[in-house]
Amino acid sequence: MTVVDRPASARPHSAAASRAHGGDAEDAPQRVLMKGNEAIAEAAVAAGCDAYFGYPITPQAELLEWMARRMPEEGRVFVQAESELAAINMALGASAAGARVLVSSSSPGISLMAEGMSYMAGSRLPVVLVNVMRGGPGLGSIGAAQGDYLQATKGHGHGDYRVPVLGPSSISEAIDLVREAFILAERYRTPVMILADGILGQAMEPVAPTFKTLAKRQPDWILDGADHREPRVLKSLHLRPEDLEAHDIELHEVYQQIAANEIRWAGERLEDADVLLVAYGTAARVARTAVERLRDEGVRAGLFRPITLWPFPAAALREAATGARVVMAVEMSAGQMVEDVRLALEGAAPVFHHGRMGGMVPSPDGVVDTMRRVLASSEEAAR
Repeated sequence: MTVVDRPASARPHSAAASRAHGGDAEDAPQRVLMKGNEAIAEAAVAAGCDAYFGYPITPQAELLEWMARRMPEEGRVFVQAESELAAINMALGASAAGARVLVSSSSPGISLMAEGMSYMAGSRLPVVLVNVMRGGPGLGSIGAAQGDYLQATKGHGHGDYRVPVLGPSSISEAIDLVREAFILAERYRTPVMILADGILGQAMEPVAPTFKTLAKRQPDWILDGADHREPRVLKSLHLRPEDLEAHDIELHEVYQQIAANEIRWAGERLEDADVLLVAYGTAARVARTAVERLRDEGVRAGLFRPITLWPFPAAALREAATGARVVMAVEMSAGQMVEDVRLALEGAAPVFHHGRMGGMVPSPDGVVDTMRRVLASSEEAAR
């Protein structure tokens, strides 16, 4: 995994080995200007996506439009469904038949897909679902927001299930995480969500894309006809409580494997930090600038950036916050990730929140001002 929107000294961390793409200078890919939505779509095409299903909604419409052109060019399936409900259920059928499937939408559309996602999780069907978040609740606005964090990380639909959630903070990282999402989906037979926001989807950045194709596979569970073999069944319905409990236990054993092996995070200026900002996505880019401004004022600030939002890198955050006077979550929401930050730290450090809502984006100055007030209040309380 390569992360290029931060200093070279900052490296991504993973419970598995981090994978960095590189090589000799003459072999380096050419830098091109790409919009986030289009880069995500092209990364899926390059990874070997067989089928895309979606329905237009801002601010992810360009993703669908890119796939509408590229998938037929590659001889693959593109369907603009009649609704988000239709799109996710088409994805269920295609995945059950062995296709590598991508679905994308934005917040209200993602909500409509919740039932289908629960069915796919219950049936252990891989799919990559991209949510380019917008302001809410309700129809809200088309502005960027991060108000879907709890929905994404706590299961999305009904029932007792989880899905891996990846939170890119740059277009380059989004390209890498699309491929990573397909790997995780197929490794664990699970839906995987990429949680982006409207700024990342609409922004354009120079990137050196490392598009890589994944090898095709022929798993032994797909529904491809029972000629010369025993029939196979994929389902999420188990009417006997004993059967359903056994199935749920199997699912949770998979979730435990994911939590043990697939945690990813990045840190900056953590070596001597006694003030910690925690942020993901676009908010992490705001927080990065705030860290540098606080450093200019003599405050030893650092940034902790979760890349897997679930499983949340709790142990790594606790270690990074050792000795911290203050920890602050920076979000484009009223405060959702901050709950996981508090759970991770278990009272080891005071946790505060700075956020904007409704499509408003926090500013570095706003983050610095909030931190100044928090530090002044803490110093006064200590007297």
